[in-house]
Formats: sequence, C-alpha cells, structure tokens
Amino acid sequence: MSEAENIEKFLLDPYLDWVKGEGIPIVEGFGVDLLTLDTGAWPRMGTHGAAVHLKGRGDFMSMFLIELAPGGQSDQQRHLFEEVIYVVEGHGSTTVIAHDGRKHNFEWGPKSLFALPLNATYQHFNGSGAERARLCSATNLPMMLNIFHNQGFIFDNPYTFPEREGAANFFAGEGEFIPVRPGRHMWETNFVPDLSSMELQAWDDRGAGGSSICFTLADGLMHSHSSEMPVGTYKKGHKHGADFHVFCVHGTGYSLLWYGADEDEEFVRVDWRHGVVFAPPDSMFHQHFNTNPTPARYLAIAVGSQRYPLVEAKRALFDKGVDTSVKDGGNQVEYEDQDPRIHRIYLEELAKTGVDSNMGGFVDEPTP
Repeated sequence: MSEAENIEKFLLDPYLDWVKGEGIPIVEGFGVDLLTLDTGAWPRMGTHGAAVHLKGRGDFMSMFLIELAPGGQSDQQRHLFEEVIYVVEGHGSTTVIAHDGRKHNFEWGPKSLFALPLNATYQHFNGSGAERARLCSATNLPMMLNIFHNQGFIFDNPYTFPEREGAANFFAGEGEFIPVRPGRHMWETNFVPDLSSMELQAWDDRGAGGSSICFTLADGLMHSHSSEMPVGTYKKGHKHGADFHVFCVHGTGYSLLWYGADEDEEFVRVDWRHGVVFAPPDSMFHQHFNTNPTPARYLAIAVGSQRYPLVEAKRALFDKGVDTSVKDGGNQVEYEDQDPRIHRIYLEELAKTGVDSNMGGFVDEPTP
C-alpha cells in the first residue's frame, strides 16, 4: 500500500466526510444569526439547508438549518440519531409515523420546540404559501456516525423504538411535570408549542430571581432547558464542557465569555436577540445579561440529558456543579467573586437602553 493510500486512512472523521458530501453550505463561527444565514439545495431533505458548526459544538453534536420554501415540504426522513428542532421562523406542521403505522400530526410556529423519536419516519410541511419557514435541527449525528462509520446503518436501519414515542398526548403539546429540585425540574413531552410562554420554575441559586425548566424530549439523551432573567438582571457566570448551544427566545442582551487564566483577559462578547445562537467552548466561563425592558429568555440544547447524562462530566454538572461555587468544587462564579469589570459593563449597557438595574440586592452598586 502506498504512502498516499495510508494517509487516506489516517485521522478520519466520518461525520465531516458525510456533511461535505451533502453539498450544503457549512457555516463556522463563534455564533450565528439563523435568520440571515445562507442556505443551499439539500437533496437528501428535499429542501434548502446549511450545516452550522459553532466553535463550541464539541465532539458529539452538530446543528442544521432546514429551510422550507413557501408551500414546501421536506422529503420523508428516518435516521438512527436523535434530533431536537427549534422553530426559528414560520408556521407549519410535522407528521411522525409511529412504529405501528399511526400518524401523529402537530402544528408548530415560531419558538416551538420538539423532538423526533429515534428512527421514526417524519416529514415537515410549511403551512404558508407566501413565507419561508426555518427550523434549527440539533442532533447527535457526529457521535453516531463516528462510532459506526456506516451511513446505511444510520439512515437505512429498520429497527423501531416504540418506547421513544411516548404518550400520544406528548405530540399534542401536553406533558408531565417531574419535580426534582430547583434547576432540575423536568417537563417530559415531545412538543412544546410556544417556548416563550412555557411556565418556568424558580432557580435562585443561578442568580437574581431567574427561573428555568429542563425538558425530557422523546425519552432521549439530547438535553434542553429554557431559562429567563428578570428585567435589569443577569445570571451568575459559570463554565462547563462544550456542546451547549444557546438560542435567544425573546428579549435582547449579551453574553460575556472568558477563560479566567489572566485577570486582564479581554472578554469575548456575543450580542443576542431571537435568531442568534452561540456555543461556549469547553471550560470557557460565560455569563448572560438582560438589557431589555422586558424579561429575556433563552434555550440551551446539548448532548447528555438529565435522564441520560451520557458522560461523567454531564452527570456531575447536572447533579451539583452547575450552581455550586468554584470555591466548593463546582462550576459557578458567585456575584461577590466576579470580575469588577462585569457589573461596570452592565451598568454602562443599561444606561444606553434606559433600563434600571435591579441588581442592587445582589451586588454592590452606586446609590442613585
């Protein structure tokens, strides 16, 4: 065997090879605006689309933007990887065919969230004859394809998973509340019609009167949670492994990111509104700030759920690390320990928008 032939069998990435072969645009960056992203023809889907590879996507997860033309629809799909869909724009419906042939149909709109049960056949339809629809698909395809490196096994596998389909009402926007403890309460379903109006639960340990809910979708290992910050507040900084993709649901604000090795380190800043998504890289501290005159809400999706953490790092994060101080072995920076620049920057930003700070009860700030 020649040296060139040997090189062709060295350091392979079956997922990247596959996505390059799909012929769609591959977009890379720290964060992107899914409303303005360019798409291209995607023969497999029968739609337009793009692969979105963010800097912090990690080894297990990738995103795709699926664009349905006015009055358009996707081709039927079935695959052996998990997929969570966040509707960025448009109105339409999805049909899921259960293992026994029953069809589940549900209608979605902007800010809907749903999961496709593992290896179930499904199809998306744009309900508008005049406007496009854009769906953001978060998947664990890189993990699955790199493990098996066999496309036929992933896309042409006849095995069914009836237990992943859940109760019939899970496709109707209903679900089951599973109380655990603050920050870990779960809502089990397959479909959330409007994430912006979903009831959240108080989570004081993450700071400043915030609230949150975690989702268990299609009994999968894809994690998702939604959190909200009241007016004039921000979350505590924390860090975790790669792959958490953060979407703005409503409101406006920004996030600061840093590694923390140098007191003079410059912050990386991401400004967000609906349509923007970013992914903090592995072990990079990040902190979210609401500059809007109304509450700001976001969605995070990752691989490794509270039910099925997948790896020990996720198990430790969801158990205690996410809201335990770094001084006590956790991942969170308490307000009293944060870089003084952080609050100063926030007050400067609020001055630009005319919003009053409500952080006086949590950090020291000048008296008006």
